[in-house]
Amino acid sequence: MVLAAGVLLVGVSYAVEPFRNFQLATVAAYLCATAGLTVLTGLNGQLSLGHGALMATGAYTVALCQNAFADRGMTGGWLLPISLTAAIVSTVAVGAVVGVAAARLRGPYLAGVTLAVAVVVPALAVTFDGVFNGEQGLSVPVEPPPLALGPYFPYERWQLWLTGAATLLVLLLLANLIRSRYGRTFRAVRDDEVAARLAGIHVARTQVLAFVVSAATAGLGGALLAVLAQSVSPGAFSLTLSLFLLMAVVIGGLGRLAGAVWGAVLLVALPDLTHSVTELLTLSPAVAQRLEGNLPLAIFGLTLIVVMIAAPGGIQGLLSGLGRRLRARRS
Repeated sequence: MVLAAGVLLVGVSYAVEPFRNFQLATVAAYLCATAGLTVLTGLNGQLSLGHGALMATGAYTVALCQNAFADRGMTGGWLLPISLTAAIVSTVAVGAVVGVAAARLRGPYLAGVTLAVAVVVPALAVTFDGVFNGEQGLSVPVEPPPLALGPYFPYERWQLWLTGAATLLVLLLLANLIRSRYGRTFRAVRDDEVAARLAGIHVARTQVLAFVVSAATAGLGGALLAVLAQSVSPGAFSLTLSLFLLMAVVIGGLGRLAGAVWGAVLLVALPDLTHSVTELLTLSPAVAQRLEGNLPLAIFGLTLIVVMIAAPGGIQGLLSGLGRRLRARRS
């Protein structure tokens, strides 16, 4: 199935214009984060409001690595995988620390800790401006597409191939994890911690593992976003992003990887929708800018309320229910 999705992705990259390739690549980058958050919240039952900060950790790591390579005059397509690996490792370290603290907390206390992480990490980038260049952020030098693809190969298509390959690998690993013994222990801890403990499951260790896996995918997603934008700044990973990620996985369908896909699509489609709405209205530039900044959160909130009332299982749950009804009618 992953191979078929890869072939479809390559075909779509030739069929659409460069800007759509870039948008699809952005969806793929967000999908890494939403898929990991789906495993953490939907499969293991831990609420996280700090995944935007974990994405920032991966983004800044890949920026620092790429700049270090460029300063030393090192070039080659093999450098980016090293930077992406470093981004995953650094985010796993942060996720392990947060996960150990999160395993001791429940409910609003857990949300408070992850919320603090979402606020502190971008603030560190501003505080240590000598390393992270403050609000202006860092550039991310990236090699052009391989010469084997041709001298005029579109850069946006290469971006889609790169992010798509990484995201498909993440989805393959997460799908196998969900079906494995670890996935069953995740669900057991989510459903009843006392029963899981009586069954011999180490609850705290399981929760830390779920947080580490989710942090790794979020770090990769943030690193891919930095590679796509070729820059990283604290404003791109604010608290709003963490809220958007959580609402996206709930609207898409909590606990389902297919729901994470819908959530990633919403994260990219929503800014375009709000921009189109503000263009239709005759407003002053200041009001239009303020509306465009706050409208996405309002639309996401309203969508979340409607989905929770009409389809508690999210978009994927609604589609799965419709599919079952159609199959029942045919039979």
